[in-house]
This record gives sequence, structure tokens and C-alpha cells, in this order.
Amino acid sequence: MNHTRYKHIYSPGRFWQKLSPRAQSLSRGVLEKALYLYYAVQSANTPKWAKRVIYGALGYFIFPLDAIPDLAPLIGYTDDLSIMAAALATVAFYITPEVKEQAHLKLDAWFSTPSANAYTDA
Repeated sequence: MNHTRYKHIYSPGRFWQKLSPRAQSLSRGVLEKALYLYYAVQSANTPKWAKRVIYGALGYFIFPLDAIPDLAPLIGYTDDLSIMAAALATVAFYITPEVKEQAHLKLDAWFSTPSANAYTDA
């Protein structure tokens, strides 16, 4: 998949605009993956090639007209999750403990419960 095609769609503002109101309705696993990518792209240690992959995945995630509409019951975020999982596998080296900690702090704030084992850390 050509991730760079969606890079122009991504911005931090659009990311939070998509995520914040849906935080309670999305699964913790989807949110975790999105937040891992978001915080990894903010890191100065993440190289440009990895940032391009992440921008593409997050751009696809926030794009309203993707392969499976996000409003489709039960399966709406399946394609988004697949793209994010592929991006995470590609840039896994840059998902540092600091990135994971930032993501888990945000998840804990949204869900008011500390995360046990992270889905992608198991």
C-alpha cells in the first residue's frame, strides 16, 4: 500500500478531532495503536522514512472515505486497524518505551483505568 498518498490528510489537529470524541466508543486496541503511531511520529528519534509510513497510516485513519466506512457497525475500523498494524510492524523499532508510556497515560485518562498488558506488548 502506498502510505504517502494519505500524508497530506494527516495533521495533529485532525488526528485529535477524529480521536477525542470517539475515544470511549473505539476499542482500547485501536486507540493504543493510533496513539503509538502518533507519539512515535512526534519523536526526534524517528527517522524521516518511518515518519512517512506513520503519516500515511494516520492519514488513512482520519480520512473519512476509506475502504470500509468507519460508521459501519462492527467492522468500521477493521481496515484502519489493519493499516495501523502494518505501519506498527514496519516502524516497531521506533515504538520506544517512552512512546508507549505516553500512549498508556492518555488511554488511562480516557478510560479512567490503568492498562494491564498492552495489546501490542503481549
